[in-house]
Amino acid sequence: MCGMSQQPPDRSSPKKPAARPDASMSLLTNVMDHSLDDGYAEAAARQSEAGVRGLPRTLRAKLGLAAGLVLAAIVVTVGAAQAQVAAPTLAKEREELINRIQKGTGAADKQQQRVDATRDAVGTMQRDALEKHGNDKAELLALLAGSTQVTGPGVKLVVDDAKEAGSGSGGPRGSSSFTDTGRVRDRDMQRIVNGLWASGAEAISVNGQRLTSLSAIRAAGDAILVDNKPLVPPYTVLAVGDGQRLSTAFQDSADGQYLHVLQENYGVRTKISVEHEVTLPPAPSLIVRTAKPQAGAAKADGTDTGKGTS
Repeated sequence: MCGMSQQPPDRSSPKKPAARPDASMSLLTNVMDHSLDDGYAEAAARQSEAGVRGLPRTLRAKLGLAAGLVLAAIVVTVGAAQAQVAAPTLAKEREELINRIQKGTGAADKQQQRVDATRDAVGTMQRDALEKHGNDKAELLALLAGSTQVTGPGVKLVVDDAKEAGSGSGGPRGSSSFTDTGRVRDRDMQRIVNGLWASGAEAISVNGQRLTSLSAIRAAGDAILVDNKPLVPPYTVLAVGDGQRLSTAFQDSADGQYLHVLQENYGVRTKISVEHEVTLPPAPSLIVRTAKPQAGAAKADGTDTGKGTS
């Protein structure tokens, strides 16, 4: 039998359809083809079938909506009317409060004027007493007592807290009540003032407060008090004396070196300058005290020992 030639089977795979140009952008294509989520689409279809719409269709629903709108309008109108009625009352109360503040301020100003006048009168009597008992040393006594204004050459020392004054962790200046090493303390001002006195200052003032032999520099919380009057930084210390010599002597003294340590280690800002003329006001209050020799104490037998008693 003659065999017929057979064609070999075609094992080639069928041709695939051409790929879409946007096949690599399937996610964007899906978003564009299905812009509305299937769940939302089904819900919209159900509402459409049930006849649900945004606005009420029945008369009852329309009346309810109208009633709600009328009620809201009434509430808004009543609120506006109440605000309009209360406005004159609030304005009147505000005006009365302003008048009371103005009257109180005026009374305080008058009282301050009386205090100033009384203080000037007391100062005049104190100066008269110094002149009466001081004889030819009245001017010196007035200078030492701080009862008169002083003008002359001297130095100006400005001391201020550190720029970043904050709570520290103690250190040489730290204690249970003073842990903020970046701030100027009352004891710092005490050392500065005492150093200027020891360096030859004839008169000193701190932020316009004249210091005398009876002045006190204390602390009240974080504030520095001079004669019970609070000071605000920066602290300006004016001292009358031989300017250049006073400045040099103070900076070379132990107190001047102490101030330098505060500047270098704690950031306390200081600036000292020699001034051709500084003016110090008189002390706001002056206590005149006089001392008299006391007769010698007598012995039991009546003879004088020549010694006074305290």
